[in-house]
Amino acid sequence: MIIPVILAGGSGSRLWPLSRKHYPKQLIELVNENSMIQGTLLRLAGQDNIGQPVVICNDEYRFMIAEQMRKINIDPALIILEPVGKNTASAIAVASIMIEARYDNPVLLVLPADHLIENVASFHDMIDLGNNVAKKGNLVTFGIIPKEPETGYGYIRKADCIPGFSNVYKIDKFVEKPIFEDAKKYVDSDEYCWNSGMFMFETSTILQELNKYASDIVEICQIAVNKGEEDLDFFRLDKKSFEKAPSDSIDYKVMEKTSKGVIIPCNIGWSDIGSFNALYRAQKSDKNQNVLNGDVLLDDVTNSYINAKNKLVAVVGVKDLIIVETKDAVLVTHQDKAQDVKKIVEKLKKNNRPEVVVHSKVYRPWGYYETMDISNRFQVKRLTVNPGAKLSLQKHFHRAEHWTVVAGSAMITNGDKEMLLNEDQSTYIPLGVVHRIKNPGKIPLEIIEVQSGSYLGEDDIVRYDDVYGRGEPDV
Repeated sequence: MIIPVILAGGSGSRLWPLSRKHYPKQLIELVNENSMIQGTLLRLAGQDNIGQPVVICNDEYRFMIAEQMRKINIDPALIILEPVGKNTASAIAVASIMIEARYDNPVLLVLPADHLIENVASFHDMIDLGNNVAKKGNLVTFGIIPKEPETGYGYIRKADCIPGFSNVYKIDKFVEKPIFEDAKKYVDSDEYCWNSGMFMFETSTILQELNKYASDIVEICQIAVNKGEEDLDFFRLDKKSFEKAPSDSIDYKVMEKTSKGVIIPCNIGWSDIGSFNALYRAQKSDKNQNVLNGDVLLDDVTNSYINAKNKLVAVVGVKDLIIVETKDAVLVTHQDKAQDVKKIVEKLKKNNRPEVVVHSKVYRPWGYYETMDISNRFQVKRLTVNPGAKLSLQKHFHRAEHWTVVAGSAMITNGDKEMLLNEDQSTYIPLGVVHRIKNPGKIPLEIIEVQSGSYLGEDDIVRYDDVYGRGEPDV
């Protein structure tokens, strides 16, 4: 049995403003109608020897990931919540410990949630070969046969073939992201592959090697699992324990040291969609080599990626640009500088700008809200509540709210009263009054919310009851 382990905790900073901390690239529909994590899971569907997936994600993504899996009829075996991100060594250690307790030494297929693979048939062949190699006690990593010198990827140098397999090699060394001149040498030599970050190994083998080279990580992760707890459909690792784990990659802690590491070179139409250059190459271009999304009007424009999310974007007389428009931010950069978008993200963080964390549309377990207008003492939002969902029972100390139903029906708690509001009906929630919204219907409920008061921050909230188990104001 093969158990997929999906690593879904990345932030995708080089794809800002599309990808942000609280809604990163693995949750976004970047290349088609499915999000990146949905595409990752759907590529595995229907394979007889592949079991239910185990997903590891940050705590703030838990409900969004669960909802996205529900929409594509994927029932995970387990969703493990990391209280803090600790890189791939700790994530794989936790998954291996928990899976070992449930299954009889399965082969783990470790996949990042945010990769694109276009040749699915070759991908399945890769898994079959990797499964056979892993069952021989090897730690398998998959290398991508490079098409061009790429400075955004790490590289792996192949050594000799291993006995019994014609296209499986011992690992000579790992190389961090190189400068262009070195990347060109690697590609020309035919001795190197891109490091894909995908792995296969039996639980017994990876735990043996983790104990050998990273026993501190295994010990900490075992304690975090032992002290962890079930939370609705999730397993929450113990925060105090897990915070002590070092933040190291599985490459650094194990794969660079072990004698059991092997690499399988692959040609599967792979991309990690780690930058707008990669996103540009992954989509179909027009006759002028432009990739266009949304309402875009061009004149004399070539070799550019333009994504208009909300407004008409008109572009005249340029080439080699990346232009991305969202409701609250616009990015313009040259194709050659796409890797440097993360520098803008660092500046946003330094200045405590909210645009680095959230979109104007903010997703919640019950649905989402979108800010339509904001000033010093008022804010207007549109709330969309999923059928059957409800917000927490709550109150605010600094703001009052006025709700108007514009679609669907709402069961409202307003102090000691309960009322059913239909379209074009409204209610007023005074400051300090306990309140709640529930959607009892079969269609999404839409409410226009007007907030007024001296402070309109999301942390002005006291929760008395919440079906999603949330405690902190920002989750």
